[in-house]
Amino acid sequence: MGSVKDYFSSLGTGIASLLKGMQVTGKELVTRKITEEYPDNRLDGPAAPRFRAELRLKYDAEGNHKCIACGTCERNCPNGTIKIESKMVDTLTGKKKKLDRYIYDLGSCTFCQLCATTCPTDALEFSNDFEQAVFTRDKLVKKLNYLPEKEEPAPTPEQIAAAEAARQAKIEAAKAAAAKAKAAREAAAKAAEGAADAPVSEK
Repeated sequence: MGSVKDYFSSLGTGIASLLKGMQVTGKELVTRKITEEYPDNRLDGPAAPRFRAELRLKYDAEGNHKCIACGTCERNCPNGTIKIESKMVDTLTGKKKKLDRYIYDLGSCTFCQLCATTCPTDALEFSNDFEQAVFTRDKLVKKLNYLPEKEEPAPTPEQIAAAEAARQAKIEAAKAAAAKAKAAREAAAKAAEGAADAPVSEK
């Protein structure tokens, strides 16, 4: 008698478990699908918005970037992933450092984002381009300033005249300061001589 009772009890438990499982299956059957159809949808941006895939320079619509070749990102990179090559160019106000080549080794990057967060000009960002599979490691070494570096614009006659006027003003100010300092020294020397020649009174 007990075995029949156990049989129907186990049968009821099995049917309840089956119904519960069918309930979960039916719910998932009508749930929105999240499977990505890669590679058919690789151009739709399936990566998460905060996904870090590859470092790049920010270019504007005119093809300009904001990198000033200060080397902050290169110094802060823990793996030596970044190498900056700069050059000096002549400008109206004198010599100026300018970016020549920005080399980035994706194969050794840890995506810590220290380079982008410490950049003083906000010239760097990480893209969501996750397709980075290559056959050789040397293809992971990339030049981020892929557009030709633009030459410094030629100064206008007004800028040249203003720079010359500023230079002359600095020269005149320096001469005036030197003359004032010389006069002060001479006055101090005369005062010292007068104090030395003065008679000493006896008490």
